[in-house]
Amino acid sequence: MQFGLTEEQQMMQDMAKNFAETEILPTLEEDEAAHKFRPELVRKMGELGFFGCSIPEEYGGSGFGFLEAVIIAEQIAKVSGSWRLPFNMQNHGPAVTVNHFGTTEQKESFIPGWVSGEAIGFFAMTEPDTGSNVVQMRTTATDKGDHWEINGQKMWISNAHTGDWGLLYAITNREAGHKGMTCFIFNPKETEGVITSAIETKLGLHCAPTGEIAFDGAKFPKDAVLGEVGQGFQICMWQLNNTRIGCAAGAVGIGGGATEAAINYANERTQFGKKIGSYQMVQAQIADMVAEHDAAKLLLYRAAWLKDQGLPNQHETSMAKLFASEAAVHAASDGMKIFGSYGYSTEYPAERFLRDAHSLRVVEGTSNIQKLIIAGISLGDSENRV
Repeated sequence: MQFGLTEEQQMMQDMAKNFAETEILPTLEEDEAAHKFRPELVRKMGELGFFGCSIPEEYGGSGFGFLEAVIIAEQIAKVSGSWRLPFNMQNHGPAVTVNHFGTTEQKESFIPGWVSGEAIGFFAMTEPDTGSNVVQMRTTATDKGDHWEINGQKMWISNAHTGDWGLLYAITNREAGHKGMTCFIFNPKETEGVITSAIETKLGLHCAPTGEIAFDGAKFPKDAVLGEVGQGFQICMWQLNNTRIGCAAGAVGIGGGATEAAINYANERTQFGKKIGSYQMVQAQIADMVAEHDAAKLLLYRAAWLKDQGLPNQHETSMAKLFASEAAVHAASDGMKIFGSYGYSTEYPAERFLRDAHSLRVVEGTSNIQKLIIAGISLGDSENRV
């Protein structure tokens, strides 16, 4: 059992750390205030191969796996939770899913753009009244013979109004239950009957675009279907098990960033003639933050390793996502306390870590959903799947 990184993995970690500190951090405060998304940063990450993990080289992939992907994403999230999102939008979501379920033509047409960052990716599942229970979604796709007609609305979609190509999940046969959902590949900017709009009223992730997509008689070509008609639920669950590892990586990064900032501040700030890190209550907070961060990282790396081996990992992935997201919120919350009044100010990153951390308890399946998955597999009511 090896607990260290290989030389290549260490190099990738260092490269990601350097990118975050030199390309993201210098304008982060300004970008956060303006809710600014910089697509050029997505392209730069693509050029560095950040989105090529778990993708074959013939489609622009790097030949590396999920473990390398989470190592990179963790370092980005340590500086900015917003800029962890592209790893799911470009790689773990659309690219990896199309690589697994798509035709050769679909792989050649779409994956290279997502991997390079030239095409901004996204995936549309959530609706105004449907989140965790995806089978009850109301967006429909009706077979019109020579095309599909799409009607409905998607909500809280990352890159909704900035995305170029992405995945849509819609109901094609209501009576068939979970076998009545189908996945489609589409471009919202080039499809008549598709309207996108931004959601600006978010607590955190201010540099990550979020919006809604409305479909009013939108026409999709017949070859827009990913996989088979009626296979959408299977594709959706398979995809979520991969994007959750990206969320866990983001949580480990945010938790690590919050912990590191708190430690640095505890070593600098003095009260009553001593640095505050010398007081036992602050030490107790930091000890919990450090221990939980290390535990979250081990859960994350194990889940990623299992994915790379092609072994069952849903159980481990959900544990990593659950524990890491809750640990990130704990670290960010206690970190803010250690900063005191300054923690409540935008002058320091403590408040941003806390705002961004809370999103990870919700996205890609809430903490409650992760507990249902973990308990179901632990009790033997469902199988641990790949």
